Amino acid sequence: MRKLGLSVTLAISIGAAMSVFSQSTAPADDPAWKAPEVIKFIGLKKGDKVAEIVAGRLTASLAQAVGPSGKVYAVETAEVVKAHPDALEHMKALASESPNVIVSDDPVGSPLPSGLDAVFIRQNYHDLYNKFMGPADVPAFNKSVFAALKPGGVYVVLDHAASAGSGVDATQTLHRIDPARVKSDMLAAGFKLDGESSILANSADDHTKVVFDPSIRGHTDQFLFRFKKPK
Repeated sequence: MRKLGLSVTLAISIGAAMSVFSQSTAPADDPAWKAPEVIKFIGLKKGDKVAEIVAGRLTASLAQAVGPSGKVYAVETAEVVKAHPDALEHMKALASESPNVIVSDDPVGSPLPSGLDAVFIRQNYHDLYNKFMGPADVPAFNKSVFAALKPGGVYVVLDHAASAGSGVDATQTLHRIDPARVKSDMLAAGFKLDGESSILANSADDHTKVVFDPSIRGHTDQFLFRFKKPK
């Protein structure tokens, strides 16, 4: 694969979830995002507290799910904001209309609010391994999520699938990650696998194309895992 220029790298490095600039502050209604199904899979209920890492397309849907008595901590990491300042402005606009959304732009790995019922990261877990994110200290990041969750709380990861056995080799080039690597990361952090869903799977995706390739963009094979902090 040819080497991408710097401007292109920055434009795509945070994944498809950051195409938020034309997003409204209404709950997501694009059927391709499967927002209702994803929210149901997370298991959110009114009054819950959830942190969304690299907040984006589903933030408003999360806010609706937890209701006025709940909280959505919309985390736009400083690294993301440096590359895409409009992402932070969008989240601030959403928060101005949704009092239960609290926006932050701390560096990746900063402590999360305590007592969370859920943490959600959509199409950006692989980015933790990429240069623009530091790369992050992923084991420490996952441990911080573990510490922030209540016993019985869940950590939900939705991302683009890479070829089996590839580990993190495709995170920078194809913006994909081996699902097995995500599972091993979470088990190492102390989580237990609590559920997985194929609602965004696509067997026609052979995992060889960058997720922004026009022939596959919006239709990648995606995995959805839920990990639980033991009680």
